[in-house]
Amino acid sequence: MNTLQAIILAIIEGITEFLPVSSTGHMIIASSFFGIAHDDFTKLFTIVIQLGAILSVVILYFKRFFQSFDFYFKLVVAFIPAVVFGLLFSKKIDALLENPVTVAVSLLIGGIILLKVDQWFNNPNTSETSQETTYLQALKIGLFQCLAMIPGVSRSGASIVGGMSQKLSRTSAAEFSFFLAVPTMLGATAKKCYDYYKDGFVLSDDQINLLIIGNVIAFIVALLAIKSFIGFLTKNGFKVFGYYRIIAGIVLLAIHYFIHPLTVI
Repeated sequence: MNTLQAIILAIIEGITEFLPVSSTGHMIIASSFFGIAHDDFTKLFTIVIQLGAILSVVILYFKRFFQSFDFYFKLVVAFIPAVVFGLLFSKKIDALLENPVTVAVSLLIGGIILLKVDQWFNNPNTSETSQETTYLQALKIGLFQCLAMIPGVSRSGASIVGGMSQKLSRTSAAEFSFFLAVPTMLGATAKKCYDYYKDGFVLSDDQINLLIIGNVIAFIVALLAIKSFIGFLTKNGFKVFGYYRIIAGIVLLAIHYFIHPLTVI
């Protein structure tokens, strides 16, 4: 991976992390076109720079994020399913991280679901905020989030839909998804770094610099993207993202099967 590739991947991460379109899926597709998807450092990079984007939540929601210990416990409860499933299926997840076809199919199916989400969950409890989520609701949202271990599903999309299924409004569900991303990505980053070193890899100075650059750019871009997404989601719902996912999935499958296999680019 060179510096330009790292910058492009970080920009993609910053833009897509909070959109229900799968940031990991988009980075897998981009790294496949670059020809670096199979590289172990690339897999580490695409996980670690998500932490930079997620930290934008702490800055933008600083007062609310540090408001209540009870809310932290709810985030821990929501985070537990990801820990369990992540430890049980880490090897299978790693294998999926280099398969753009999995991403394309997930984008397509997820897009169809997003077209229907506003109809399925159209009776939110508007008096309930993300801070007032119950422990049971938090656990159920955490289970939804585990679906995003399949590349292309979208962590934010899965957890937002999970929140809406628990009678949260689109805005409250999105905010809870953002807060939940903090422990989730901290855990994922720590686990990925540990596995990387356990497998005998050592980061070079150049690779450390790429990780720093990637995190900084992802953080800055995410700061600009997150507020815009909340406003757009509140007014327009999920349909635009659903259509985008369907088109992207069809295009990627067409490229793979009729032009050039994406897995070997």
